[in-house]
Amino acid sequence: MDTIELLGKAQDAVTVKRVFGEPITRDGVTVIPAARVAGGGGGGTGKQEGERPGEGTGGGFGIGATPAGMIIIKDGKVRWRPAIDVNKIIIGGQIVAIVALLTARAVTRAAAKSGAFRRK
Repeated sequence: MDTIELLGKAQDAVTVKRVFGEPITRDGVTVIPAARVAGGGGGGTGKQEGERPGEGTGGGFGIGATPAGMIIIKDGKVRWRPAIDVNKIIIGGQIVAIVALLTARAVTRAAAKSGAFRRK
């Protein structure tokens, strides 16, 4: 597969249908799922001149999608409901806890060095 063909396939992969899913309608409510889609690729080619000429080709493409939310249509009104990534919330809480523990440790050590905990 040459680089031009690879880029054509990559362009076909990143489309609106990858971002917005098929609408789902039930009981007068339409829900359209949405996702964040990102892609990246690379390619290469080359010929080596000299004693042993050779050829080289290469290429690759990757695509990733994460839920972004959904569009809800009900009674002629359109609302956006974002998706909640629980993993990010948990990691954020862990980072805050670690920073708090490290800060408490640093304050305790500084107080111990200054003699704040000694009896007078």
